[in-house]
Amino acid sequence: MNAEHSTASQEKTLDALLGFEWVEVTPDRVRVEWDVDTRHLQPFGIVHGGVHCAAHETAASVAAQAWLGERGIVVGVNNSTDFLRQARPGDRLTTIAAPIHRGRASQLWRLETTNADGKLVAQGQVRLAHLDGAVPPEFLQFVRDRQG
Repeated sequence: MNAEHSTASQEKTLDALLGFEWVEVTPDRVRVEWDVDTRHLQPFGIVHGGVHCAAHETAASVAAQAWLGERGIVVGVNNSTDFLRQARPGDRLTTIAAPIHRGRASQLWRLETTNADGKLVAQGQVRLAHLDGAVPPEFLQFVRDRQG
């Protein structure tokens, strides 16, 4: 595990465009931090629910792939996210992925996004299916770089 803050390896990925910082990446837990700014907002000045969904699915996908390793690839098949508290520009949010179930054909991950006070902002679950396929070498390096 490497607690050093880093951004995604490719500048044009969704997580990089949204400013997600990969703080912890292991097969058992992923932690992403991000600062809310205007790119995350819906018209009423609070974080758009789709950004929370993206944070959750991204964290779960990286965690699930880190666990599966080179035995195939993972793809999201369901994302259920509840929005519990508003977040506004300047807020620092942390999204944590933890496994609920990891099986032969699929995985289920629990996600929690909290604010700097530790209050729950969004929570949910993401289910991912395992497919045959080669894992991109860049992803394997991304995980290795963050595991220490």
